[in-house]
Amino acid sequence: MGPMDTTPAKAGQGRKTPVHCGFFKASLAFSFTSFIRENHNEANEANEANEANEANEAMRFILATKKNMLQFWGEDGKVVPATLLQAGPVVVTQVKGMEKEKYSAVQVGFGTKKKILKPQQGHFKGLGNFRYVKEFRAKDAKDMEGIAHGNTIDVSVFKEGDVVQVSGISKSKGFQGVVKRHGFHGGRRTHGQKHSEREPGSIGATWPQRVIKGMRMAGRMGGERITVKNLKVLAIDKDKNELLVSGAIPGKRGTLIEVRSLD
Repeated sequence: MGPMDTTPAKAGQGRKTPVHCGFFKASLAFSFTSFIRENHNEANEANEANEANEANEAMRFILATKKNMLQFWGEDGKVVPATLLQAGPVVVTQVKGMEKEKYSAVQVGFGTKKKILKPQQGHFKGLGNFRYVKEFRAKDAKDMEGIAHGNTIDVSVFKEGDVVQVSGISKSKGFQGVVKRHGFHGGRRTHGQKHSEREPGSIGATWPQRVIKGMRMAGRMGGERITVKNLKVLAIDKDKNELLVSGAIPGKRGTLIEVRSLD
């Protein structure tokens, strides 16, 4: 082996960085910066879209009357039981806030009536002679943004596929026995018993010598407020103000129904 060269290298004569490496680093930094900016802009746009959707979908509700039940054939060919509602339009008669009423709610009027009382005439202020007046509570004032006195709300606030809950008064059935009211089996017809097929049986014991609270007995049945959740909007007819909702809805034909959005 020859002698090793120990002469120190002069300034500028050491290892040089190739020009293409520097260009690659600059391009990488520029691409990374552009990527961050694009993601940031996309995130801002997504947040703005979400806020707009929340503002548009806040406090979606309407009043309706029950028309009839029918069958609905979906796109997959399956048959779904559905209820047809005559929904809206409703008019906002009052917007309640925390400052005066101590809670947030929207009061709406629905239907028509030939004559109304003078206090109602003063409250409605010429908006109409409403047959029904109902109130929909809000969690806070943000849920009522864009809703003002005199606004008209129709079925266009909903769309197909929305999940809703409905409330109404069930059919009244009068005074009924325990077999129909609570599903009791009744007593035997044979083995030495007479006229005990629909009897309730014992309603207590020797002690405490009284009927226990909550004992299931005969009495008035039906006529109660029933709420059904997680129903799906199947179809909407804006021209006829009709709303088709999956499942059964409490009440008879003509019953007032409250529809609220859950999503």
